[in-house]
Amino acid sequence: MKKYHYITSLLLAGFSFMMSSCKDDFAELNQDPSTVTKGNVAYLFSQGILEFEPSKYQYWFYSGPQMFQWIQNYIPNGGASSDIFEGGTKPDLMAIKVQKYANEIEYVRSKMAPGESAQYELYTAAINVLTTYMGIHDSDFIGDIPFTEAARALHGGTLTPKYDRISDLYPAWLNILDKSITTFTTSKGIKIKSEQDPIFSGKIDKWAKLANSLKLKIAARLISQNKAEAIKIAEAVAKAPCGVLDGSEDDFIFNKATYNSTNADYTYHWNDGVMAQVSASKNFMDMMIKNRDPRVRFIFDKNDWNSKVVDLFLKDAGKKKQIPKFIMENVVLDEAGHFKEWKAPGEPWVRYYGLPEEFDAKNKPQYSDWYDWSTNCKYDDKHIYRPFSKFQEEQIRGRKDFSYPILPGEAVVEDKVDNPWYGMYMTTGEVNLYLAEFKLLGADLPKSASDYYNKALKASVEEYDRLASLNKIPYYGTTYNQDPNEKPIDLVDGEIDTMMSQADYKLTGTQAEQLEKVYIQQIIHFSLSPIDCFVTARRSGVPTMKSNIWKRTDYAANGLGVNKIPRRMAMSAPSPTDLMYDILKQSYADQGYTVGSGDILNSERVWQDKKAPQWGEGPKL
Repeated sequence: MKKYHYITSLLLAGFSFMMSSCKDDFAELNQDPSTVTKGNVAYLFSQGILEFEPSKYQYWFYSGPQMFQWIQNYIPNGGASSDIFEGGTKPDLMAIKVQKYANEIEYVRSKMAPGESAQYELYTAAINVLTTYMGIHDSDFIGDIPFTEAARALHGGTLTPKYDRISDLYPAWLNILDKSITTFTTSKGIKIKSEQDPIFSGKIDKWAKLANSLKLKIAARLISQNKAEAIKIAEAVAKAPCGVLDGSEDDFIFNKATYNSTNADYTYHWNDGVMAQVSASKNFMDMMIKNRDPRVRFIFDKNDWNSKVVDLFLKDAGKKKQIPKFIMENVVLDEAGHFKEWKAPGEPWVRYYGLPEEFDAKNKPQYSDWYDWSTNCKYDDKHIYRPFSKFQEEQIRGRKDFSYPILPGEAVVEDKVDNPWYGMYMTTGEVNLYLAEFKLLGADLPKSASDYYNKALKASVEEYDRLASLNKIPYYGTTYNQDPNEKPIDLVDGEIDTMMSQADYKLTGTQAEQLEKVYIQQIIHFSLSPIDCFVTARRSGVPTMKSNIWKRTDYAANGLGVNKIPRRMAMSAPSPTDLMYDILKQSYADQGYTVGSGDILNSERVWQDKKAPQWGEGPKL
């Protein structure tokens, strides 16, 4: 029986800690519970990393698909309709999951002698970087959030933490990050053990780079409100001695656990399906295929129409006309009218198609190949072949089963092996895309915008390839030995150079055209982070209505213009019995929010979005 009860959960508003006596928590941290007599900073830190989860399942099932629809890189499976303009679902605030451990570390250290406490300052610095990351994530949805007073009830803090203004939190977070960097670069305290740090294995220089890089995330969100201050931050980041994330060894990509008996989500992420109600949009997909962007294979899944399926329908006179025309456009027939080969660019590129964005397309005959696929692509009651591409779920959860598209009479080919999940949170690609953006906006940075941009694109593709390998997504490293024309999706030598030689991907043109290209690349890079993707589109006005690269579809003729597309999540009316009732009401009033959804979600904006361009307008110079 352990003498110290490990803190494992906290009510959302930070009201009170719940105590746990689960022996497994200690076992998985390699600590005998009988030896723990007081708060152990190292193990509190490890538990904080275990609880580092910016999003709940709700975010991926509801909020993510909604935000992607507003951006138009995804389209509902039933096509665009008035439903696309409905208000978004506000996810739970998640920073508190790590804050409770950061605050407990602070408390435990406060009970130590000064000399002993100073030995643990690296742990405090590292976990404060994580809470800042989580705070930025939470505030992107709704603006003001409880932060400075949150998760402090256990040791005398308030049960009703205030909602901090986001305009105050940005400078506060920058100060936290600066203090963390100072600690990382000067501390003589106890080093973080590699086994307690699944993120950077105790390498403090990597933590310093992450803290410095994270400042760019804040600077990007400040551009519309205070461009001069945002540029100043970016300049300081680029010139800081600690550096920024620079290469695969620095990237914030990690797996929490290969096994956890308390909660399998720690190991595999979500168990249920995510992003199932939307699929890739045609304009977004066509842009990536046209420019031979390998990331298309790591963000989306292959459709079911391999060469054997195509030939199955071709050889059946009654089924031949059911092959979607956009698939047949990529097929070369032999003299008998059977499948011979794929047209260039061939596999795997010819297996990726998006859904048309046109309003009410599902009810228009010219789009039946896409929206009537369950009938058109049905061979028999047991064999229906999806012709378009969906979100690659195995990049988000390790418990997704895969079934290879087989022909009638063939044996089932499946992959049901669960794989510990790796998440991508901040990388070299993201950092250099921010630096390219700030250089174009006039920041005094050491390198050219092209240098940052080109490095970002190369890094982003390599990061996605690495993540696909780690998460063992379908077709990575295998063709399942079913179709002689099948190709794996692994990155191939020379593909990055081919992609970067495309005019749409070269950083050329006017300042506005170059900025558009940078923002398009940011949106592509954030395809596994809906909120970052949403924030980028919201603050940039990209995709634009007049783009020659990736054009936004306008629904104004249907009475649903861009001024009706939400720019924040809907707020529910607080309950009078809620301890936070008065604070919530005041927070809504302070931000000018009305309860509910509709046009207000576009006009009543979060503070950082108030001066940003409207959807489709393009960047402000």
